[in-house]
Amino acid sequence: MPGLVATGHSHRPTTKVANKSFKSRKATKGSLRDAAKGRIPAEKGQRKTPHQQVMSKFDRRNQAKQRQLEKHREHVKETSVFAGKDGAPRNVAVIPLCADCDTAAAIRSLNGSVDIESDVTDHPFRVSIDRFKQKLQYIPLKRDLTTCLDAARVADFVILILSAEQEVDDLGELVLRSVESQGLSTIFSVVQGLNKIEPAKQRLSVLGSLKSYITHFHPEQERVHNLDNRQETANLMRSLCSTTPKGIRWRDERSWMLVEDVKFNGSESEPTVLTGVVRGRGLKADRLIQVGDWGTFQIEKITSAKLPTKRKKGEETMAVDEVIEETLDLPTEDRDDLADLASEEVAMEDDEDMDAATTVTTSKKGVLLDEHHYFSDDDELATSQPRKLPKGTSKYQSAWYLDDAESDDGSDLDDFEMEDVQEEAARPEDGMEGLAGPAQTEGAPTEYAKSVMFEEPDEEEDAMQLEAYRKSKRTEAEDDLEFPDEIELHPGVLARERLAKYRGLKSLRTSPWLEDEDRAHQPEEWTRLLQVPNYQGSRASAAREALVGGVAPGTRVNIYIKGVPVFAQKAYTPGQPITLFSLLRHEQKRTAVNFLINLSSEAPTSIKAKEELIMQCGPRRFVINPLFSQGGNTPNDVHKYCRYLHPGQSAVATFVGPVTWGAVPALFFKRTAPGAVDEDGEPITLPLTLVATGTALPASTSRVIAKRAILTGHPYHIHKKIVTIRYMFFNREDVEWFKALPLWTRRGRTGYMKECLGTHGYFKATFDGRINPQDSIGVSLYKRVWPRQAKALDGALMEPVSNENEDADAMDAEIS
Repeated sequence: MPGLVATGHSHRPTTKVANKSFKSRKATKGSLRDAAKGRIPAEKGQRKTPHQQVMSKFDRRNQAKQRQLEKHREHVKETSVFAGKDGAPRNVAVIPLCADCDTAAAIRSLNGSVDIESDVTDHPFRVSIDRFKQKLQYIPLKRDLTTCLDAARVADFVILILSAEQEVDDLGELVLRSVESQGLSTIFSVVQGLNKIEPAKQRLSVLGSLKSYITHFHPEQERVHNLDNRQETANLMRSLCSTTPKGIRWRDERSWMLVEDVKFNGSESEPTVLTGVVRGRGLKADRLIQVGDWGTFQIEKITSAKLPTKRKKGEETMAVDEVIEETLDLPTEDRDDLADLASEEVAMEDDEDMDAATTVTTSKKGVLLDEHHYFSDDDELATSQPRKLPKGTSKYQSAWYLDDAESDDGSDLDDFEMEDVQEEAARPEDGMEGLAGPAQTEGAPTEYAKSVMFEEPDEEEDAMQLEAYRKSKRTEAEDDLEFPDEIELHPGVLARERLAKYRGLKSLRTSPWLEDEDRAHQPEEWTRLLQVPNYQGSRASAAREALVGGVAPGTRVNIYIKGVPVFAQKAYTPGQPITLFSLLRHEQKRTAVNFLINLSSEAPTSIKAKEELIMQCGPRRFVINPLFSQGGNTPNDVHKYCRYLHPGQSAVATFVGPVTWGAVPALFFKRTAPGAVDEDGEPITLPLTLVATGTALPASTSRVIAKRAILTGHPYHIHKKIVTIRYMFFNREDVEWFKALPLWTRRGRTGYMKECLGTHGYFKATFDGRINPQDSIGVSLYKRVWPRQAKALDGALMEPVSNENEDADAMDAEIS
């Protein structure tokens, strides 16, 4: 066979046929996009911005360079407060988590790694790091919750000390969780005594165990530094001097500082001088300041407090330049006062309206349902009037009614959303949202008699049947999760008297709430609270105001204040860090404040409403008795009151206290009674427990917290959709009074009362479908509950609780 002839032939894909051009209009969008390969055709007559056009390679490089320069400028701006010989020191809080941790030894190891020898004291002190041209201000701390929280909120860096021999105990974990929940800047983890572990091969496993523990709380921690290793400690010092602290947002929106020195002058009338370096925003003499747990004060004046400088006059002689105290800022006419309530002359309504609201409801013939009293002689609809400023309101009084004309809903300051608060699904007892589906068509005759003649029951027999019916139900504590808000009336009590403050609502989420009925029961100081019609606009205005003016950050100043209480002078110790925060405008005024509270699913017990808690929000601490209510946004701004906050649940905690602008984190502590035991039966050694965390929500006095009371009845006779009900009321007058209220069942049926039967509270009702004999029939009643006043915390957090009797506020028994 002849061999192959070498020719220039090559295989060509002649079998592939390209689509014809006139078929391109039939192509899919995907094929057209792939064919274009990112190219945009030049369409004539269509204008495009530079951002819509494809940039050239030169333009892309130029844009990347501009981004890099902008990032560099931001970095320089953030670190400029630490630059120069007069720059602010970097605050470093050193927190021991274990019992055998030595804070002073840890600071000596850090300084020794960069060849610095300095005395370590028990109060904040400065150290100059010449190698990195920076200054560090150490805050040595002991294992105390109050001092650790105070130091961590003004620290640029937090160093957590772990032990290689002992585990973190309950106190150390409490400090760690509390410091983390209030907001942390940049943190580092170190270990002491690692070189003492023998044999040496176990040191890596110990280090790995400590890293696993700390990453459970802070996953961003890449390593645990060994203080016994000079190289690792030197690298840590380099990080402390060169890293830009990430900061805390709520703190950076205000002016703050760590007080380095305090000079008392003996009496409250004489000024007390606080010395420190201004950080955050510019410090203004017109704004109020919060100094630790001492309280809120006005600034008399702000003067410079430069450190004395040394200059060389010869080879061995040194001279100290004299420091001249220069006045930097003085208060003006725009100065905030210390009043937390509006003057008594300020009232939202006229006296005539208040007198009309206190009219006794005995003249009515029926319960209030939405905005109307049914079956009454007065058949006029009661409508709520819009709020207006009273005539003759002065400039001072108008400050308690914030202007709602300004809106900044699209601002980047809106860092929280009310949708984060989970709202429970609608249930039949909530109103119209819980309706069941359409009833099934009846294809067979009913098994019940067509008509039943009502016979008056015997009183003794009826009482025995009622007792047996109620015994079959579980206890109230067990029913709180499955059947909340259900109450039982005593047969000898008139429901219309016991439930006089209650009203009916067709829908909890959409029915209007008539506020005139609540005027007679509201607290005396309610009309004197701060009114905030538009929270977002008011908050944005206060935040923007803090951006301009004041003493520049990084300046060391003396702040003169008056009125420091005597107990603060006696309790002050140099080793305890004192923090100073400047309050935004109106933040000293009281109003109805709301906080999102999250109870962990690992919590051993539930929290009861109005139970005493200790709350820390930003620089302030309060003792509160909060009301719990469901979150979410509703058209009528009515939210159901919750008697308990169960583990794993979230709610809104409401009380009367100073307003807080912004989403500031909050901690909720609960004091532990002596001799208390945990869920495992072991005694609790700590006098305080972190029970929940949360965030500040918009404050509002128009947010209605409605406490619900559910009266349930038992279907006695059933004939198709007509049912005879008993055990809901026990006299004819109560049935006539509550006759207008809608009825509902656990399975979603709705109905209404038709007529009263006899004198023992039996009545006939009509429903939208057939009722199951095992179903339970109920009616929902609501009343507004008012939040309680908060008071400032006196003393340290870890003080043991006294053996005094707790507040015997029986929430479930409080019906009137």
